[in-house]
Amino acid sequence: MKTGIIYCADCLNKLRELPDGCVDLVYIDPPFNSRRNHSLVRRGNEKRQFSDRFDDVNTYLEYMEPRLAEIYRILKPAGSFYYHCDWHASHYVKVLLDSRGLFGYENFQNEIVWLYKSGGASPARRFSRKHDIILFYTKTNNYTFNGLKEKSYNRNLKPYNFDGVEEHRDEVGWYTTVGMKDYWEINMVGRTSHERLDYPTQKPEALLERIITASSNEGDIVMDAFCGSGTTLAVAQKLKRKWVGIDSSPAACRLARQRLKGLHP
Repeated sequence: MKTGIIYCADCLNKLRELPDGCVDLVYIDPPFNSRRNHSLVRRGNEKRQFSDRFDDVNTYLEYMEPRLAEIYRILKPAGSFYYHCDWHASHYVKVLLDSRGLFGYENFQNEIVWLYKSGGASPARRFSRKHDIILFYTKTNNYTFNGLKEKSYNRNLKPYNFDGVEEHRDEVGWYTTVGMKDYWEINMVGRTSHERLDYPTQKPEALLERIITASSNEGDIVMDAFCGSGTTLAVAQKLKRKWVGIDSSPAACRLARQRLKGLHP
């Protein structure tokens, strides 16, 4: 399979052209069933990018199901899949992915919560919605996973002095190093971020860096079937992975290609 290319097409049609078991990792940030239209604003000009409007959640799932079936088919036996979604449909998507025709309940690994800060005051009648969900599945029980580590600060930020426990100290206080948890606090691509491309739904590189590092190795093939501004592809290239992108928006594909031009192979 050819890599280092962005296909401007409906991912369903392109995925059907690919051979079985050819990709190591797939991440998608597809429509969320948010009932919104998203636009790209550049130099004061607004251009519609994609519609995220479906009649109801069943229509949304009917749209996604054949695409998910193709993603499952093209994954290698040791491959992994990450589905980025939010409260609009995450529960329904998990039930769909758990079905025998797709990944199956036994191949569900994590529900990752991405916490972020964003503008807007708390609504009067509910809590503020400030997180997305990423569903992590594997094709089999024998899959690639490179465990990541993070700091776990001690209570009161003081040393525990437990036997056999290695402790460290930084400007915050004392901490130990533990396996990374399934909730990730990572900043959004804000208005002042150097990553910002003014693309709607753009995700931060730090988020994709965790996913790609954990579930692939150098030289592996990473695919984003709804690649948008190309964050997954850019991070994959920086981490010395091969990549393939697909998106149905010509403007998104142009933006992603422009972004990738400035990166070393």
